[in-house]
Amino acid sequence: MHCTLTGQGMANRSSRLMILLLASLALLTDGCTRENAQSFAPPFPRLTGDYLGQTPPGDEPELFAPGIVSTGLQTRDFTISPDGDEIYFCAAIGNHTHSTILVSRRESGVWTEPEVAPFASHAGFMYIEPFMQPDGERLFFVSDQPDPRSGTEGGDEDIWYCDRTPAGWNEPRALGAPVNSADAEYFPSVTNDGTIYFTREDRQSRQGGIFRTRLVDGVYQEPERLPEQVNSTPYIFNAFVAPDESYLIVPVFGREDSHGHADYYICFRSPDDQWSDPINLGETINTDQGNEWSPYVSPDGQYFFFMSARPREDVVAPGGAYTREKLFEMHNRPGHGLSSIYWMRAGFIELLRTQAG
Repeated sequence: MHCTLTGQGMANRSSRLMILLLASLALLTDGCTRENAQSFAPPFPRLTGDYLGQTPPGDEPELFAPGIVSTGLQTRDFTISPDGDEIYFCAAIGNHTHSTILVSRRESGVWTEPEVAPFASHAGFMYIEPFMQPDGERLFFVSDQPDPRSGTEGGDEDIWYCDRTPAGWNEPRALGAPVNSADAEYFPSVTNDGTIYFTREDRQSRQGGIFRTRLVDGVYQEPERLPEQVNSTPYIFNAFVAPDESYLIVPVFGREDSHGHADYYICFRSPDDQWSDPINLGETINTDQGNEWSPYVSPDGQYFFFMSARPREDVVAPGGAYTREKLFEMHNRPGHGLSSIYWMRAGFIELLRTQAG
């Protein structure tokens, strides 16, 4: 049977064809857009050599691995395995509303793109301040996640750890009493004999101090507060201790010789466990910008890594008029006012040792 379309029928048919054509074009365009977006994303560079293949710094601080470790994100905290094949660091957003630990590994001589560490992937909790003990067999960090072994519900900043197995790091465990307490514990740093130096902060006053706990027959002892040479103000935190316990570098707030905010200081320890007065690391390292509270010295003792929010002139004063695009460009580069990781030669430590007597 032959059917003749009316004008209205032809219009409806044309409309349906137009809709199908537009839908097909939308799918095609969307596919091309996704393909182009992927092709335009810069590939991760092939990095070889120590320290992510970065050129070693001199006696002036330099950004560490810009665009790879030091990015537009808040970056802080740093630790390296004793063989130099693993690098861990912390990245945060939203004034540390979200923070986690990233890792890059050297595999067959080539560094992998940083990724979230397997023990630090739950977006509901904080993961900061990784520290690998000198033998590389245990990794400490700080988290407020719940501890199913003790029944805590989370929200309490405690020291956690993972042990290395042939398959990688095992499930994390809270360090437990007597180190972890009802107060907040932060920034573990470990010596060759297993002694842990850490910060304990009173939850009410927000005042803190540096403590240490000795490891005796595999058991951590009751923590002791270090003397006033180390704890020189009520606002002190995040001490890095040398593996041989000969010195510690500690951020301190409130001293008269400060450069304007929390500054890095060094205290030296004698064989009979006496500590020198703190020595300011000077204006080459310390600034008036704040956000300087995460020190670390590489396992070979050659380089000092530290957190700083010092602005870079080529980022914060780019010249010309502000535009939306320029703001995004500045935001996605390190040095715009959020913390980044810097490094420099650590030779200044021995020079300052002579000042300590």
